Amino acid sequence: MPENNTNKNKSASMRTSSRRSSGQTAKADTRTRTPKSNTDPQIPIPQKPHKPRTTERRTAPVKIAALGGIGEIGKNLYVVECSNDLFVIDCGLAFPDEDMLGVDIVIPDFSYLEKNRDKFLGIILTHGHEDHIGALPYLLKKINVPVYGTKLTLGLCEGKLREHGIAEQCSLNVVQHRSTVKMGCMSVEFIRVNHSIPDACALAIHTPAGIIVHTGDFKVDYTPIEGGIIDLARFGELGNKGVLALLSDSTNAERPGYTMSERKVGDSFRSIFASAEDRRIIVATFSSNIHRIQQIIDNASLSGRKLALSGRSMINVTQKALELGYIQMPKNLLIDIEQVNKYPPEKIAVVTTGSQGEPLSALSRMAAGDHRQVNINPNDLVIVSATPIPGNEKTVGRVINDLMKSGAEVVYEAMYEVHVSGHACQDELKMMLSLTKPKFFVPIHGEYKHMKKHAQIAMKMGIPEEDIFILNLGQQLETDSQTMKVSSQVPVGKVLVDGLGVGDVGTVVLRDRKKLSQDGLIIIVATMERSSGRLLSGPDIISRGFVYMRESEELIDEARELMIDTVMKSIDSRNSINMTKSNMRDEMSEFMFRRTKRSPMILPIIMEI
Repeated sequence: MPENNTNKNKSASMRTSSRRSSGQTAKADTRTRTPKSNTDPQIPIPQKPHKPRTTERRTAPVKIAALGGIGEIGKNLYVVECSNDLFVIDCGLAFPDEDMLGVDIVIPDFSYLEKNRDKFLGIILTHGHEDHIGALPYLLKKINVPVYGTKLTLGLCEGKLREHGIAEQCSLNVVQHRSTVKMGCMSVEFIRVNHSIPDACALAIHTPAGIIVHTGDFKVDYTPIEGGIIDLARFGELGNKGVLALLSDSTNAERPGYTMSERKVGDSFRSIFASAEDRRIIVATFSSNIHRIQQIIDNASLSGRKLALSGRSMINVTQKALELGYIQMPKNLLIDIEQVNKYPPEKIAVVTTGSQGEPLSALSRMAAGDHRQVNINPNDLVIVSATPIPGNEKTVGRVINDLMKSGAEVVYEAMYEVHVSGHACQDELKMMLSLTKPKFFVPIHGEYKHMKKHAQIAMKMGIPEEDIFILNLGQQLETDSQTMKVSSQVPVGKVLVDGLGVGDVGTVVLRDRKKLSQDGLIIIVATMERSSGRLLSGPDIISRGFVYMRESEELIDEARELMIDTVMKSIDSRNSINMTKSNMRDEMSEFMFRRTKRSPMILPIIMEI
């Protein structure tokens, strides 16, 4: 229902005030080119005596919805609303499923945010992984709002925005752990957590209804490679104040115990590098796993090897981490990938992308013999330092098989501790629940089985089943400090990105691509005289991906005779061009299925002269 003018003016005033208080400029066209520090002090939270849960004090409702990141791995985007204020947490992408032929990436549907652009105050980022920042350029092209995150996170974002040509227009605001940003009637506090990338944060969202904790991706690592350990003390303080709801990472909810420290991988690398002797070492890992890259650098230096980087994302992320001081590298250790063949094998280590078996990645091209600088040979030791993302097991296995066929020795997680997860296992999830003591619990970030297991853990920790919400994408939770319920459904969906096209590949296009990939294409070309309707030439038949025409001449000749009869009947019946095409398509489809039990795509083309 439309608001009256008084409410509109009041809302505009609130948004202007909140932006100024968080260090933003009221003018929409004033943007910074590079990240700027946000030095606002942490907003003090009034110390109030604990009130019993039965208190019937109700406040302005707070609404939470996920446009991605629930029931799936990737595409994280969570919307938080209260009164006339709205902000989002993360803006990530997902990689396409096997049936999304030709699609590069998948991003969330932003239509709900576009509909509410007048309330949209900003974007809060928890860390710099692709499934949390990868869709940011696509959203900022539609709605240009301020972005808040830690230094490394925004450094990685800036590179993406430059690639899309919009870095000059975007406002990137650097925050520190334990600092707070105002978002209208709400405020967001950044809390240090450990993950497989530095500068990761959980969020404490201070709302009129109460404190909502969003863990982001986290684990508990008491011996991190870089930075401090997770701020367990702050989670405990928040739990003592009273946490209304906890939204927690569910990725490893099925795994018992604790996640190992990243330093365990360092120990494994040290042993492997020492035993490699005269072999060349190639390590495949996620380009964003800066802790892992640092440990490879350390071991390459200790073993007297030069280090080369392969893969665009590996080069970009490492350079940005070096620039910002998150990676320390000895002078003259790094060489260009073009120079690897100028050194003996025992003096070279290569760090490459492709740990997930991506078809165009550097490691996949090495395995297939298509890499320009690195040819796999029996003197290579390849370390795959990653766990396959669910659904990628076959492609990763295929790459490992190809590497072994080339004679290389391949070390991967199943045989050696060359990878540890960045996500919390069951005992760490229990720790988070016990520290925060939430009234309501919402498992996020994981497939349904992960969220279901996380819900069971929460029940064992004493949270009633009716206070646990396993959501579907788009379901909007609403809470007024006393109750929580699913109140509505917001628009959600997958937007497919193919090259420069965003959203122009839909279900119809994917269906056609699938059909072409399975049964191929038959094109029928005929020429007719416009005035008389006479058939001047053809029909000629062209097959692509259906049969090899030179070996199927009899079948093609029969199909051509059938098309001549079909066209002549249409001419005699004075059918329109469109009707003639339809008859040709139907007759050819029936004929081919009868003869081959296949259903190729049929494309009739009639030219009139």
